[in-house]
Amino acid sequence: MTAQDSATVRTTIAVESRPASTAAPAAAATAVPTASPDTRQGALLAGLGVVAFSLTFPATAWGLESFGPWSLVAVRSLLAGLLAGAFLLVGRVPLPERRHWAGLAVVAAGTVVGFPLLTTLALRTSTTSHAAVVVGLLPLTTAALSALRTGRRPSRAFWAAALTGAGVVLAFTVQQSGGALSTGDLYLFAALLVCAAGYTEGGRLAREMPGWQVIGWALILTLPLAVLGSAAALAAEPVHLGAHGVLGMLWVAAGSQFFGLYVWYRGMAAIGVPRASQLQLAQPLLTLVWAVLLLGEHLSPAAPLAAAGVLVCIAVTQRAAA
Repeated sequence: MTAQDSATVRTTIAVESRPASTAAPAAAATAVPTASPDTRQGALLAGLGVVAFSLTFPATAWGLESFGPWSLVAVRSLLAGLLAGAFLLVGRVPLPERRHWAGLAVVAAGTVVGFPLLTTLALRTSTTSHAAVVVGLLPLTTAALSALRTGRRPSRAFWAAALTGAGVVLAFTVQQSGGALSTGDLYLFAALLVCAAGYTEGGRLAREMPGWQVIGWALILTLPLAVLGSAAALAAEPVHLGAHGVLGMLWVAAGSQFFGLYVWYRGMAAIGVPRASQLQLAQPLLTLVWAVLLLGEHLSPAAPLAAAGVLVCIAVTQRAAA
């Protein structure tokens, strides 16, 4: 047998070709948009921040068992500032650029001082569950301030879902309070504004520097005030240390003030302030769960309905272009 006899016979297979103009649209029609890894990670980090924040009010209620309101806020800022300073020193992080300090001051005033102080004062007369649903308006407030600050305009579907979610939260709040607003509610509404400003500015800065450095330097800015405030408040307000009080203080300092804001700002940098803010629609509902489990508070029958409505709004806002 010769080489030629053993050669493989070549055959030609006819393949029907399609014009590129018709194949491309078909492929595009079947393509399903998927979230990028950065977007998924950003949503996860922002979600962790929401879980951390949802424990803030119950932990604050525990902290008030041992500390006065001014002592609680001052000492939590002091502890969180020392923790942030240690991380910044270990990481040998250089000082922020000069153009960033004004924004960091807004973050410090809103999220480190204003929101903790105003909500702590509110919790002297308001229940944890009531405060939680009032602060449920924070996502809409943050989205609105972000649009004004950055000039971005979320889609109509986004705004429709956000307004609906805020309406559900507001209706639940009014139903729970009997239609009358208390002094505690005024503290809470003021807390919404200052916190939304801090979140908006922090989200902008987190696009230019790591999120943990944003909250870290904001805490460092307030450290001198926290030292003086702690000394004055502890001298003026009685302290009765107990297990709940100590655990509450440690959580609001390390869990809410540092870790929560760290992952929150990283998440906002990845998915944007408007979308991240809408994840907070779940925060009051999570806080209601903690209020029952940790504080023994009783929920009204309207809570499950509010939960269902808010979760639907979260799903819509996450799919809408923002």
